[in-house]
Amino acid sequence: MTSKLLIQWIILIVYMGGMMYIGVYWDKHTKDSEGYLIGGRKIGAFITAMTLQTTSMSGYMFMGGPAQTYKDGYFTLWYAVGDGGGAIFNVGILGKRMRRLSYFLGCVSPIEYLERRYPGKLTRLVAGIIAIIFIYGYVLAQFLSAGKTMSQLLGIPLWVAIIVGSGVIVFYVWAGGYMAVAWTDFFQGIIMVGSMILIFVVSMAKIGGLTGLNNSLTQMDPTITGMWGRGNIYMGQWGVVAGAVLIYLVGYMGLPHVVIRHMAMESPYIAKRTVLIATVWNQLFIFIPYILGLMGIILIPGLKGPDQELVVLKLADMLLPTVLSAIVLVGIMSAIMSTADAQLMLMGTMLGRDIYQRYINPQADDKQLLKISRMCIAVVGIVSVVVALIQPPGVFNLVIFSFSSLGAAFLPSYVCAVWWKKANTTGAVASMILGCATATIWAIPGLNLTEVTGLHQFFAGLIVSVPAMIIGSQFGTPTSKEMRDLVDRANCKMEIPKGLANANFKEIAPETGGVLDFLRESNYMSQVGFAADAI
Repeated sequence: MTSKLLIQWIILIVYMGGMMYIGVYWDKHTKDSEGYLIGGRKIGAFITAMTLQTTSMSGYMFMGGPAQTYKDGYFTLWYAVGDGGGAIFNVGILGKRMRRLSYFLGCVSPIEYLERRYPGKLTRLVAGIIAIIFIYGYVLAQFLSAGKTMSQLLGIPLWVAIIVGSGVIVFYVWAGGYMAVAWTDFFQGIIMVGSMILIFVVSMAKIGGLTGLNNSLTQMDPTITGMWGRGNIYMGQWGVVAGAVLIYLVGYMGLPHVVIRHMAMESPYIAKRTVLIATVWNQLFIFIPYILGLMGIILIPGLKGPDQELVVLKLADMLLPTVLSAIVLVGIMSAIMSTADAQLMLMGTMLGRDIYQRYINPQADDKQLLKISRMCIAVVGIVSVVVALIQPPGVFNLVIFSFSSLGAAFLPSYVCAVWWKKANTTGAVASMILGCATATIWAIPGLNLTEVTGLHQFFAGLIVSVPAMIIGSQFGTPTSKEMRDLVDRANCKMEIPKGLANANFKEIAPETGGVLDFLRESNYMSQVGFAADAI
Protein backbone atom coordinates (compact mmCIF):
# COMPACT_ATOMS: atom_id res chain seq x y z
CA MET A 1 0.00 0.00 0.00
CA THR A 2 1.41 3.39 -1.03
CA SER A 3 1.75 6.22 1.49
CA LYS A 4 -0.92 8.18 -0.39
CA LEU A 5 -3.42 5.36 -0.14
CA LEU A 6 -2.57 4.82 3.53
CA ILE A 7 -3.26 8.48 4.36
CA GLN A 8 -6.60 8.33 2.52
CA TRP A 9 -7.56 5.20 4.44
CA ILE A 10 -6.63 6.75 7.79
CA ILE A 11 -8.60 9.96 7.20
CA LEU A 12 -11.64 8.05 5.95
CA ILE A 13 -11.55 5.60 8.88
CA VAL A 14 -11.31 8.48 11.39
CA TYR A 15 -14.26 10.19 9.71
CA MET A 16 -16.43 7.08 9.61
CA GLY A 17 -15.50 6.25 13.18
CA GLY A 18 -16.66 9.71 14.24
CA MET A 19 -20.02 9.26 12.49
CA MET A 20 -20.52 5.89 14.20
CA TYR A 21 -19.64 7.39 17.58
CA ILE A 22 -22.38 10.00 17.14
CA GLY A 23 -24.83 7.16 16.51
CA VAL A 24 -23.73 5.35 19.67
CA TYR A 25 -23.92 8.56 21.71
CA TRP A 26 -27.51 9.28 20.73
CA ASP A 27 -28.44 5.65 21.20
CA LYS A 28 -27.69 6.17 24.91
CA HIS A 29 -29.60 9.48 25.07
CA THR A 30 -32.76 8.52 23.17
CA LYS A 31 -35.53 7.37 25.48
CA ASP A 32 -38.71 7.04 23.41
CA SER A 33 -40.07 6.72 19.87
CA GLU A 34 -40.73 10.46 19.50
CA GLY A 35 -37.10 11.18 20.36
CA TYR A 36 -35.89 8.46 17.98
CA LEU A 37 -38.16 9.34 15.05
CA ILE A 38 -38.24 13.14 15.23
CA GLY A 39 -35.66 14.22 17.81
CA GLY A 40 -38.32 15.11 20.37
CA ARG A 41 -38.97 18.34 18.41
CA LYS A 42 -35.87 19.88 20.00
CA ILE A 43 -33.76 20.81 16.95
CA GLY A 44 -32.54 24.42 16.96
CA ALA A 45 -32.13 26.85 14.07
CA PHE A 46 -28.50 26.13 13.15
CA ILE A 47 -28.83 22.34 13.23
CA THR A 48 -32.18 22.55 11.41
CA ALA A 49 -30.63 24.65 8.63
CA MET A 50 -27.65 22.33 8.22
CA THR A 51 -29.62 19.10 8.28
CA LEU A 52 -32.19 20.60 5.90
CA GLN A 53 -29.58 21.60 3.34
CA THR A 54 -27.22 18.65 3.62
CA THR A 55 -30.19 16.30 3.33
CA SER A 56 -31.23 18.13 0.17
CA MET A 57 -27.85 18.01 -1.56
CA SER A 58 -26.68 14.37 -1.54
CA GLY A 59 -23.97 12.70 -3.59
CA TYR A 60 -25.67 14.29 -6.59
CA MET A 61 -23.82 17.53 -5.87
CA PHE A 62 -20.40 15.87 -6.02
CA MET A 63 -21.14 13.31 -8.73
CA GLY A 64 -24.42 13.64 -10.62
CA GLY A 65 -24.44 17.42 -11.07
CA PRO A 66 -20.81 17.77 -12.23
CA ALA A 67 -21.25 14.78 -14.56
CA GLN A 68 -24.29 16.30 -16.22
CA THR A 69 -22.47 19.63 -16.61
CA TYR A 70 -19.53 17.80 -18.15
CA LYS A 71 -22.00 16.36 -20.65
CA ASP A 72 -24.34 19.33 -21.32
CA GLY A 73 -22.25 22.40 -20.50
CA TYR A 74 -23.63 25.65 -19.06
CA PHE A 75 -27.25 24.51 -19.48
CA THR A 76 -27.01 22.52 -16.24
CA LEU A 77 -26.51 25.75 -14.28
CA TRP A 78 -30.29 26.23 -14.56
CA TYR A 79 -30.52 23.62 -11.80
CA ALA A 80 -28.16 25.69 -9.64
CA VAL A 81 -30.14 28.88 -10.27
CA GLY A 82 -33.25 27.29 -8.77
CA ASP A 83 -31.34 25.56 -6.01
CA GLY A 84 -29.86 28.84 -4.83
CA GLY A 85 -33.29 30.01 -3.68
CA GLY A 86 -34.60 26.61 -2.60
CA ALA A 87 -34.11 27.19 1.12
CA ILE A 88 -36.00 30.49 1.03
CA PHE A 89 -39.01 28.90 -0.62
CA ASN A 90 -38.92 25.70 1.41
CA VAL A 91 -38.57 27.12 4.91
CA GLY A 92 -40.37 30.38 4.15
CA ILE A 93 -43.51 28.72 2.79
CA LEU A 94 -43.72 25.59 4.92
CA GLY A 95 -41.44 25.91 7.95
CA LYS A 96 -43.38 27.80 10.60
CA ARG A 97 -46.86 26.72 9.52
CA MET A 98 -46.04 23.06 9.07
CA ARG A 99 -44.28 22.95 12.45
CA ARG A 100 -47.41 24.26 14.18
CA LEU A 101 -49.98 22.20 12.28
CA SER A 102 -48.01 18.95 12.65
CA TYR A 103 -47.87 19.59 16.40
CA PHE A 104 -51.60 20.28 16.59
CA LEU A 105 -52.29 17.08 14.65
CA GLY A 106 -49.86 15.04 16.77
CA CYS A 107 -47.74 13.76 13.87
CA VAL A 108 -44.21 12.36 13.83
CA SER A 109 -44.26 11.20 10.20
CA PRO A 110 -44.81 13.29 7.05
CA ILE A 111 -47.15 10.60 5.72
CA GLU A 112 -49.13 10.54 8.96
CA TYR A 113 -49.32 14.33 8.67
CA LEU A 114 -50.94 14.05 5.24
CA GLU A 115 -53.48 11.51 6.44
CA ARG A 116 -54.57 13.64 9.37
CA ARG A 117 -54.73 16.81 7.31
CA TYR A 118 -56.58 14.95 4.54
CA PRO A 119 -58.48 12.28 6.52
CA GLY A 120 -58.95 8.88 4.94
CA LYS A 121 -57.20 5.54 4.60
CA LEU A 122 -56.64 6.16 0.89
CA THR A 123 -54.46 9.19 1.68
CA ARG A 124 -52.02 7.17 3.74
CA LEU A 125 -52.08 4.23 1.32
CA VAL A 126 -51.33 6.32 -1.78
CA ALA A 127 -48.82 8.61 -0.02
CA GLY A 128 -47.08 5.67 1.64
CA ILE A 129 -46.67 3.67 -1.56
CA ILE A 130 -45.31 6.65 -3.52
CA ALA A 131 -42.94 7.70 -0.73
CA ILE A 132 -41.54 4.23 -0.10
CA ILE A 133 -40.92 3.48 -3.79
CA PHE A 134 -39.23 6.72 -4.76
CA ILE A 135 -37.35 7.38 -1.54
CA TYR A 136 -35.96 3.89 -1.99
CA GLY A 137 -34.69 4.99 -5.41
CA TYR A 138 -32.99 7.94 -3.71
CA VAL A 139 -31.34 5.61 -1.18
CA LEU A 140 -29.99 3.46 -4.01
CA ALA A 141 -28.45 6.52 -5.66
CA GLN A 142 -26.61 7.42 -2.44
CA PHE A 143 -25.34 3.90 -1.80
CA LEU A 144 -24.12 3.71 -5.38
CA SER A 145 -22.38 7.08 -4.98
CA ALA A 146 -20.67 5.89 -1.79
CA GLY A 147 -19.42 2.75 -3.49
CA LYS A 148 -18.09 4.51 -6.57
CA THR A 149 -16.29 7.14 -4.49
CA MET A 150 -14.49 4.71 -2.19
CA SER A 151 -13.71 2.29 -4.99
CA GLN A 152 -12.16 4.98 -7.18
CA LEU A 153 -9.88 6.55 -4.59
CA LEU A 154 -9.04 3.57 -2.38
CA GLY A 155 -8.59 1.04 -5.14
CA ILE A 156 -10.96 -1.54 -3.67
CA PRO A 157 -13.63 -3.53 -5.52
CA LEU A 158 -16.93 -1.72 -5.96
CA TRP A 159 -18.88 -4.36 -4.06
CA VAL A 160 -16.62 -4.01 -1.02
CA ALA A 161 -16.88 -0.21 -1.15
CA ILE A 162 -20.69 -0.31 -1.32
CA ILE A 163 -20.91 -2.67 1.67
CA VAL A 164 -18.48 -0.69 3.83
CA GLY A 165 -19.74 2.80 2.98
CA SER A 166 -23.41 1.88 3.22
CA GLY A 167 -22.86 -0.22 6.33
CA VAL A 168 -21.57 2.78 8.28
CA ILE A 169 -24.64 4.82 7.30
CA VAL A 170 -27.04 2.06 8.31
CA PHE A 171 -25.29 1.59 11.65
CA TYR A 172 -25.40 5.15 12.97
CA VAL A 173 -28.96 5.72 11.75
CA TRP A 174 -30.10 2.44 13.33
CA ALA A 175 -28.33 3.26 16.58
CA GLY A 176 -29.03 6.96 17.15
CA GLY A 177 -32.16 7.76 15.15
CA TYR A 178 -33.10 11.30 14.16
CA MET A 179 -30.69 13.07 16.53
CA ALA A 180 -27.78 11.09 15.15
CA VAL A 181 -28.90 12.02 11.63
CA ALA A 182 -29.22 15.71 12.52
CA TRP A 183 -25.84 15.98 14.24
CA THR A 184 -23.94 13.98 11.63
CA ASP A 185 -25.55 16.22 9.00
CA PHE A 186 -24.23 19.28 10.86
CA PHE A 187 -20.62 18.09 10.76
CA GLN A 188 -21.00 16.71 7.25
CA GLY A 189 -22.30 20.06 6.02
CA ILE A 190 -19.18 21.83 7.26
CA ILE A 191 -16.94 19.25 5.61
CA MET A 192 -18.90 19.44 2.34
CA VAL A 193 -18.56 23.21 2.00
CA GLY A 194 -14.91 23.24 3.02
CA SER A 195 -13.83 20.48 0.66
CA MET A 196 -15.82 21.85 -2.28
CA ILE A 197 -14.37 25.37 -1.88
CA LEU A 198 -10.89 23.86 -1.60
CA ILE A 199 -11.00 21.99 -4.91
CA PHE A 200 -12.78 24.93 -6.57
CA VAL A 201 -10.06 27.44 -5.65
CA VAL A 202 -7.23 25.16 -6.79
CA SER A 203 -8.99 24.29 -10.06
CA MET A 204 -9.73 27.94 -10.78
CA ALA A 205 -6.08 28.86 -10.29
CA LYS A 206 -5.05 26.07 -12.64
CA ILE A 207 -7.43 27.06 -15.44
CA GLY A 208 -7.04 30.84 -15.24
CA GLY A 209 -10.28 31.84 -13.56
CA LEU A 210 -13.70 32.15 -15.16
CA THR A 211 -12.25 34.07 -18.10
CA GLY A 212 -9.80 31.30 -18.85
CA LEU A 213 -12.53 28.70 -18.43
CA ASN A 214 -14.95 30.41 -20.81
CA ASN A 215 -12.27 31.12 -23.43
CA SER A 216 -11.16 27.48 -23.40
CA LEU A 217 -14.72 26.14 -23.59
CA THR A 218 -15.62 28.51 -26.45
CA GLN A 219 -12.59 27.41 -28.46
CA MET A 220 -13.56 23.79 -27.92
CA ASP A 221 -17.28 24.19 -28.74
CA PRO A 222 -19.18 27.53 -28.49
CA THR A 223 -22.44 25.75 -27.65
CA ILE A 224 -20.98 24.53 -24.35
CA THR A 225 -21.22 28.08 -22.98
CA GLY A 226 -24.71 28.63 -24.38
CA MET A 227 -28.00 28.34 -22.46
CA TRP A 228 -29.41 25.51 -24.56
CA GLY A 229 -26.82 22.81 -23.81
CA ARG A 230 -23.92 21.37 -25.77
CA GLY A 231 -24.92 21.09 -29.41
CA ASN A 232 -28.00 23.22 -28.60
CA ILE A 233 -29.78 20.01 -27.66
CA TYR A 234 -32.49 21.90 -25.74
CA MET A 235 -32.87 24.78 -28.21
CA GLY A 236 -36.14 26.64 -27.60
CA GLN A 237 -37.38 24.15 -25.00
CA TRP A 238 -38.43 26.62 -22.32
CA GLY A 239 -40.43 23.89 -20.57
CA VAL A 240 -37.20 22.00 -19.94
CA VAL A 241 -35.55 25.18 -18.64
CA ALA A 242 -38.52 25.91 -16.36
CA GLY A 243 -38.41 22.38 -14.99
CA ALA A 244 -34.66 22.57 -14.36
CA VAL A 245 -35.13 25.77 -12.34
CA LEU A 246 -38.30 24.76 -10.50
CA ILE A 247 -37.25 21.25 -9.50
CA TYR A 248 -34.89 22.61 -6.84
CA LEU A 249 -36.53 25.99 -6.31
CA VAL A 250 -39.86 24.55 -5.14
CA GLY A 251 -39.37 20.79 -5.40
CA TYR A 252 -37.92 20.37 -1.90
CA MET A 253 -41.36 21.15 -0.51
CA GLY A 254 -42.54 17.85 -1.95
CA LEU A 255 -39.83 15.62 -0.48
CA PRO A 256 -40.97 13.82 2.70
CA HIS A 257 -37.40 13.35 3.98
CA VAL A 258 -36.87 17.13 3.73
CA VAL A 259 -40.19 18.47 5.04
CA ILE A 260 -39.96 16.31 8.15
CA ARG A 261 -37.23 18.78 9.22
CA HIS A 262 -39.93 21.42 9.67
CA MET A 263 -41.83 19.10 12.00
CA ALA A 264 -38.72 18.56 14.14
CA MET A 265 -37.92 22.25 14.72
CA GLU A 266 -37.74 23.31 18.36
CA SER A 267 -40.11 26.23 17.72
CA PRO A 268 -41.90 27.77 14.71
CA TYR A 269 -40.04 31.00 15.32
CA ILE A 270 -36.61 29.59 14.56
CA ALA A 271 -37.76 29.40 10.92
CA LYS A 272 -36.47 32.94 10.19
CA ARG A 273 -32.99 32.14 11.46
CA THR A 274 -33.09 28.81 9.64
CA VAL A 275 -33.82 30.55 6.31
CA LEU A 276 -30.89 32.94 6.78
CA ILE A 277 -28.38 30.23 7.71
CA ALA A 278 -29.54 27.83 5.00
CA THR A 279 -29.47 30.49 2.28
CA VAL A 280 -25.94 31.61 3.14
CA TRP A 281 -24.81 27.98 3.17
CA ASN A 282 -26.47 27.47 -0.22
CA GLN A 283 -24.59 30.30 -1.89
CA LEU A 284 -21.27 28.90 -0.65
CA PHE A 285 -21.99 25.51 -2.11
CA ILE A 286 -24.62 25.33 -4.84
CA PHE A 287 -22.89 26.69 -7.96
CA ILE A 288 -19.42 25.24 -7.35
CA PRO A 289 -20.09 21.57 -8.31
CA TYR A 290 -21.51 22.55 -11.69
CA ILE A 291 -18.57 24.86 -12.42
CA LEU A 292 -16.20 22.04 -11.48
CA GLY A 293 -17.90 19.92 -14.13
CA LEU A 294 -17.13 22.65 -16.68
CA MET A 295 -13.50 22.81 -15.58
CA GLY A 296 -13.30 19.05 -15.91
CA ILE A 297 -14.11 19.35 -19.61
CA ILE A 298 -10.83 21.28 -20.04
CA LEU A 299 -8.57 19.66 -17.44
CA ILE A 300 -9.72 16.04 -17.88
CA PRO A 301 -11.06 15.73 -21.44
CA GLY A 302 -12.45 12.54 -22.89
CA LEU A 303 -14.38 11.11 -19.94
CA LYS A 304 -17.16 8.82 -21.11
CA GLY A 305 -20.28 7.35 -19.52
CA PRO A 306 -20.00 6.45 -15.81
CA ASP A 307 -16.49 7.98 -15.60
CA GLN A 308 -18.04 11.43 -15.93
CA GLU A 309 -19.50 11.01 -12.43
CA LEU A 310 -15.94 10.85 -11.10
CA VAL A 311 -14.84 14.21 -12.50
CA VAL A 312 -14.58 15.95 -9.08
CA LEU A 313 -12.68 13.00 -7.63
CA LYS A 314 -10.28 13.02 -10.56
CA LEU A 315 -9.73 16.78 -10.24
CA ALA A 316 -8.92 16.39 -6.55
CA ASP A 317 -6.58 13.48 -7.20
CA MET A 318 -4.81 15.39 -9.97
CA LEU A 319 -4.50 18.84 -8.36
CA LEU A 320 -4.34 18.38 -4.59
CA PRO A 321 -1.75 16.99 -2.18
CA THR A 322 -2.61 13.62 -0.66
CA VAL A 323 -4.09 14.88 2.60
CA LEU A 324 -6.27 17.48 0.89
CA SER A 325 -7.39 14.96 -1.72
CA ALA A 326 -8.47 12.70 1.11
CA ILE A 327 -10.46 15.57 2.65
CA VAL A 328 -12.33 15.98 -0.64
CA LEU A 329 -13.06 12.24 -0.49
CA VAL A 330 -14.50 12.72 2.98
CA GLY A 331 -16.50 15.70 1.67
CA ILE A 332 -18.07 13.52 -1.00
CA MET A 333 -18.84 10.80 1.53
CA SER A 334 -20.40 13.49 3.76
CA ALA A 335 -22.71 14.60 0.95
CA ILE A 336 -23.75 11.03 0.29
CA MET A 337 -24.25 10.09 3.93
CA SER A 338 -26.16 13.24 4.85
CA THR A 339 -28.89 12.36 2.37
CA ALA A 340 -28.86 8.59 2.70
CA ASP A 341 -29.22 8.76 6.49
CA ALA A 342 -32.26 11.05 6.27
CA GLN A 343 -33.93 8.75 3.78
CA LEU A 344 -33.19 5.64 5.82
CA MET A 345 -34.55 7.39 8.90
CA LEU A 346 -37.73 8.29 7.07
CA MET A 347 -38.13 4.76 5.72
CA GLY A 348 -37.92 3.44 9.27
CA THR A 349 -40.44 6.03 10.42
CA MET A 350 -42.91 5.25 7.65
CA LEU A 351 -42.65 1.48 7.90
CA GLY A 352 -42.83 1.53 11.69
CA ARG A 353 -45.32 4.32 12.34
CA ASP A 354 -47.37 4.39 9.13
CA ILE A 355 -47.47 0.70 8.26
CA TYR A 356 -46.83 -1.43 11.35
CA GLN A 357 -48.59 0.66 13.99
CA ARG A 358 -51.34 1.79 11.63
CA TYR A 359 -52.28 -1.52 9.98
CA ILE A 360 -50.54 -4.44 11.68
CA ASN A 361 -50.49 -3.67 15.40
CA PRO A 362 -52.49 -0.53 16.32
CA GLN A 363 -51.96 -1.32 20.01
CA ALA A 364 -48.17 -1.25 19.74
CA ASP A 365 -46.63 0.59 22.68
CA ASP A 366 -43.70 2.99 22.53
CA LYS A 367 -41.02 0.32 23.03
CA GLN A 368 -42.48 -1.87 20.32
CA LEU A 369 -42.62 1.03 17.87
CA LEU A 370 -39.00 1.91 18.62
CA LYS A 371 -37.93 -1.70 18.09
CA ILE A 372 -39.86 -2.09 14.83
CA SER A 373 -38.57 1.21 13.42
CA ARG A 374 -35.00 0.15 14.09
CA MET A 375 -35.60 -3.23 12.52
CA CYS A 376 -37.09 -1.59 9.42
CA ILE A 377 -34.04 0.67 9.05
CA ALA A 378 -31.74 -2.35 9.18
CA VAL A 379 -33.80 -4.34 6.66
CA VAL A 380 -34.12 -1.44 4.21
CA GLY A 381 -30.39 -0.78 4.49
CA ILE A 382 -29.44 -4.39 3.79
CA VAL A 383 -31.81 -4.70 0.84
CA SER A 384 -30.56 -1.39 -0.59
CA VAL A 385 -26.96 -2.61 -0.42
CA VAL A 386 -27.89 -5.78 -2.28
CA VAL A 387 -29.72 -3.88 -5.03
CA ALA A 388 -26.93 -1.28 -5.31
CA LEU A 389 -24.49 -4.10 -6.02
CA ILE A 390 -26.20 -4.73 -9.36
CA GLN A 391 -25.53 -1.08 -10.29
CA PRO A 392 -28.80 0.61 -11.30
CA PRO A 393 -28.77 3.72 -13.59
CA GLY A 394 -26.36 6.61 -13.02
CA VAL A 395 -26.62 8.88 -10.00
CA PHE A 396 -27.93 11.92 -11.93
CA ASN A 397 -30.74 10.02 -13.64
CA LEU A 398 -31.75 8.17 -10.48
CA VAL A 399 -31.85 11.34 -8.36
CA ILE A 400 -33.72 13.45 -10.93
CA PHE A 401 -36.21 10.62 -11.51
CA SER A 402 -36.92 10.08 -7.80
CA PHE A 403 -36.90 13.80 -7.01
CA SER A 404 -39.29 14.63 -9.87
CA SER A 405 -41.81 11.93 -8.98
CA LEU A 406 -41.79 12.76 -5.25
CA GLY A 407 -41.95 16.51 -5.80
CA ALA A 408 -44.76 16.35 -8.35
CA ALA A 409 -46.72 13.99 -6.11
CA PHE A 410 -46.45 15.76 -2.76
CA LEU A 411 -45.69 19.44 -3.31
CA PRO A 412 -49.33 20.60 -3.76
CA SER A 413 -50.50 18.53 -0.79
CA TYR A 414 -47.88 19.87 1.62
CA VAL A 415 -48.24 23.49 0.50
CA CYS A 416 -52.06 23.48 0.40
CA ALA A 417 -52.20 21.77 3.80
CA VAL A 418 -51.23 25.04 5.49
CA TRP A 419 -52.13 27.65 2.88
CA TRP A 420 -55.55 26.57 1.58
CA LYS A 421 -58.21 25.57 4.07
CA LYS A 422 -60.49 24.15 1.37
CA ALA A 423 -57.95 21.59 0.17
CA ASN A 424 -59.51 18.20 0.89
CA THR A 425 -58.85 14.48 0.64
CA THR A 426 -60.17 14.10 -2.90
CA GLY A 427 -57.89 16.85 -4.18
CA ALA A 428 -54.84 15.55 -2.31
CA VAL A 429 -55.24 11.96 -3.51
CA ALA A 430 -55.89 13.03 -7.11
CA SER A 431 -52.88 15.35 -7.00
CA MET A 432 -50.55 12.68 -5.63
CA ILE A 433 -51.60 9.98 -8.10
CA LEU A 434 -51.71 12.12 -11.25
CA GLY A 435 -48.60 14.16 -10.44
CA CYS A 436 -46.49 11.11 -9.67
CA ALA A 437 -47.81 9.16 -12.66
CA THR A 438 -47.10 12.02 -15.06
CA ALA A 439 -43.54 12.60 -13.86
CA THR A 440 -42.84 8.85 -13.94
CA ILE A 441 -44.25 8.37 -17.46
CA TRP A 442 -42.19 11.35 -18.66
CA ALA A 443 -39.06 9.55 -17.47
CA ILE A 444 -39.63 6.35 -19.51
CA PRO A 445 -36.64 6.29 -21.91
CA GLY A 446 -38.38 4.91 -24.98
CA LEU A 447 -41.13 7.53 -25.03
CA ASN A 448 -38.77 10.55 -25.19
CA LEU A 449 -41.56 12.81 -23.92
CA THR A 450 -39.15 15.51 -22.75
CA GLU A 451 -37.82 15.92 -26.29
CA VAL A 452 -41.26 15.62 -27.91
CA THR A 453 -43.08 18.07 -25.63
CA GLY A 454 -40.21 20.31 -24.50
CA LEU A 455 -41.28 19.81 -20.87
CA HIS A 456 -39.01 18.67 -18.05
CA GLN A 457 -40.45 15.63 -16.23
CA PHE A 458 -40.83 17.55 -12.93
CA PHE A 459 -42.53 20.49 -14.65
CA ALA A 460 -44.85 18.13 -16.52
CA GLY A 461 -45.82 16.44 -13.26
CA LEU A 462 -46.36 19.77 -11.52
CA ILE A 463 -48.66 21.23 -14.19
CA VAL A 464 -50.85 18.17 -13.73
CA SER A 465 -50.74 17.82 -9.92
CA VAL A 466 -51.54 21.46 -9.10
CA PRO A 467 -54.79 21.60 -11.14
CA ALA A 468 -55.67 18.13 -9.82
CA MET A 469 -55.49 19.48 -6.27
CA ILE A 470 -57.61 22.55 -7.11
CA ILE A 471 -60.25 20.72 -9.17
CA GLY A 472 -60.36 17.63 -6.94
CA SER A 473 -60.97 19.74 -3.85
CA GLN A 474 -64.27 20.88 -5.36
CA PHE A 475 -65.56 17.33 -4.93
CA GLY A 476 -65.81 14.84 -2.10
CA THR A 477 -66.18 15.64 1.57
CA PRO A 478 -65.37 19.29 2.34
CA THR A 479 -62.69 20.09 4.89
CA SER A 480 -64.20 19.98 8.37
CA LYS A 481 -64.65 23.13 10.43
CA GLU A 482 -62.31 21.67 13.06
CA MET A 483 -59.54 21.27 10.49
CA ARG A 484 -60.10 24.74 9.06
CA ASP A 485 -59.81 26.14 12.57
CA LEU A 486 -56.53 24.31 13.11
CA VAL A 487 -55.13 25.61 9.81
CA ASP A 488 -56.09 29.14 10.86
CA ARG A 489 -54.34 28.70 14.19
CA ALA A 490 -51.25 27.29 12.51
CA ASN A 491 -51.01 30.37 10.33
CA CYS A 492 -50.77 33.09 12.93
CA LYS A 493 -49.57 33.92 16.42
CA MET A 494 -51.94 32.79 19.09
CA GLU A 495 -52.09 31.97 22.76
CA ILE A 496 -52.10 28.28 23.54
CA PRO A 497 -53.06 26.71 26.85
CA LYS A 498 -49.94 25.75 28.75
CA GLY A 499 -51.09 22.19 29.29
CA LEU A 500 -51.59 21.68 25.57
CA ALA A 501 -48.25 23.21 24.65
CA ASN A 502 -46.44 20.77 26.91
CA ALA A 503 -48.37 17.69 25.74
CA ASN A 504 -46.73 14.97 23.70
CA PHE A 505 -48.06 13.82 20.33
CA LYS A 506 -50.21 11.05 21.75
CA GLU A 507 -51.96 13.45 24.10
CA ILE A 508 -52.81 15.90 21.35
CA ALA A 509 -53.72 13.42 18.61
CA PRO A 510 -57.00 14.26 16.86
CA GLU A 511 -58.44 10.97 18.04
CA THR A 512 -58.46 12.38 21.55
CA GLY A 513 -61.86 13.86 20.98
CA GLY A 514 -61.92 16.75 23.47
CA VAL A 515 -58.83 18.53 22.12
CA LEU A 516 -60.49 20.25 19.17
CA ASP A 517 -63.38 21.38 21.34
CA PHE A 518 -60.86 22.67 23.84
CA LEU A 519 -59.06 24.66 21.13
CA ARG A 520 -62.31 26.31 20.11
CA GLU A 521 -62.85 27.68 23.62
CA SER A 522 -61.46 31.07 22.67
CA ASN A 523 -62.77 32.71 25.81
CA TYR A 524 -60.70 30.37 27.91
CA MET A 525 -57.66 30.72 25.66
CA SER A 526 -57.74 34.48 25.91
CA GLN A 527 -57.36 34.14 29.67
CA VAL A 528 -54.29 31.94 29.43
CA GLY A 529 -50.94 33.54 28.76
CA PHE A 530 -48.77 31.27 26.67
CA ALA A 531 -46.84 32.30 23.57
CA ALA A 532 -47.13 30.37 20.33
CA ASP A 533 -43.32 30.24 20.17
CA ALA A 534 -43.45 27.27 22.51
CA ILE A 535 -45.11 25.09 19.93
